[in-house]
Amino acid sequence: MRILGLIPARGGSKGVPGKNIKILGGKPLIQYTADIALQSNLLSKVIVSTDDDAIIAVAEAIGVSVPFKRPANLANDKSPTLSVILHALEYLESKGECFDAVCLLQVTSPFRTVAFLDQAIQQFIEKDTDSLVSVLEVPHEYNPHWTFELDENQHLKIATGEEEIITRRQNLPKAYHRDGSLYLTKTSVLKEQNSLYGKTISHIESPKEFYVNIDTLEDWQKAENIINSGGDKL
Repeated sequence: MRILGLIPARGGSKGVPGKNIKILGGKPLIQYTADIALQSNLLSKVIVSTDDDAIIAVAEAIGVSVPFKRPANLANDKSPTLSVILHALEYLESKGECFDAVCLLQVTSPFRTVAFLDQAIQQFIEKDTDSLVSVLEVPHEYNPHWTFELDENQHLKIATGEEEIITRRQNLPKAYHRDGSLYLTKTSVLKEQNSLYGKTISHIESPKEFYVNIDTLEDWQKAENIINSGGDKL
């Protein structure tokens, strides 16, 4: 299975200015994701999609291909991720390179291992689902069976639609949320269903002790704390 490793890294960042190439633990943030992707034998090609000249220079310096410069209309904070992926696929196909699936790796989740990435890819191949996403378990107090929405009368109703609430924590089914670290999707699903997920989704649970999704300066501090306290275990 030919799988494209795609690292999106636009130049604009409001929460942490210049975060994609900001130095974390002695190296640019993007390098954490790039190094892992390049070490995987299950990714057929790894590229960076960016609109920013400084990011291009850093990416190429650490050995990642940047075959095109992303157009400005796909590089603002409202640009759909799906459009960025399809643009990359269309460009590579115009050069004669085709892929069965895309592995999207977000720079803002730097602490993966090669073993984790390869396990995700193997699982995706074996389960033959439309997509696979990395997830974390939802704490029981936020489980959808214990959360509420407002009805038309502004009364609370159980978010799952059930009439009776599950009273015991031990009886709650596990629930998960996307952590944003990794997405694997078949190319046919991306193109024909115009979807990052498709109709069948498998999952892999991320190690929560090393999880961070860097969007704010507080998140950046958390990442630094992880490196200082246990980064040698990554």
